[in-house]
Amino acid sequence: MPAQWSAPVRYVECDQQGVVFNAHYLTWADEASNGWWASMGLSWEELVERRIDPLVKASSLEWSASARWGDTVTVDAETEQVGRTSVTARFTVRVGDRVCCVVRTTYVAITNGRSTPWPDDVRARLAA
Repeated sequence: MPAQWSAPVRYVECDQQGVVFNAHYLTWADEASNGWWASMGLSWEELVERRIDPLVKASSLEWSASARWGDTVTVDAETEQVGRTSVTARFTVRVGDRVCCVVRTTYVAITNGRSTPWPDDVRARLAA
């Protein structure tokens, strides 16, 4: 089951027509990422303690509908692909059953300022 994050759409997140401005989908994906990491047993504190810094390498967004002021958005977060030094998460932003946007974010494991392979136990949790 994917990790989830949910919130009502705030007026400040919308344009004059009440449609959510595009940058907020990335904010919502970032909010959902905390639950996604935690769903794999990887707290941000553990990663920091182990000196693993997952940095965003790339994000892409694909819209299919608009979220609007007054809606409640839910973001389903799940692992899409695990590489040697990277992992891609898929964040599906929806209102009810209507998918509004899919955000794909690729994180790269960084240690001492350089990309590094995920430790075996972390990679296993990411792939589970």
